[in-house]
Amino acid sequence: MADGLTQVTDATFADEVLANDLPVLVDFTADWCPPCRQIAPVLAAVASEEAHRLKVVALDVDHNPQTQAAYGVLSMPTLMVFRGGQPVKSMVGARAKARLLRELSEVL
Repeated sequence: MADGLTQVTDATFADEVLANDLPVLVDFTADWCPPCRQIAPVLAAVASEEAHRLKVVALDVDHNPQTQAAYGVLSMPTLMVFRGGQPVKSMVGARAKARLLRELSEVL
């Protein structure tokens, strides 16, 4: 799991993500996933630097299968941006910070 990110669960997803005033980037992740560990520091940096306009959270798919299934997440890491309670962008796989910020600029 990415250090510095809020951990969300099936039980807290609606309050933390869907009801949030800011856009929320959800990292669908798993402990056994090497690319998830690779992108963790990138997500922590983005969470810190973009806190004024974006919330970044992590959801462990092994412990929260309901949310994973509800959004059809099959590959880890999947990064999904929610705005106004709806998914507006989905990205699969680890990526460099510059690329992630470029991709996020479309929805922020």
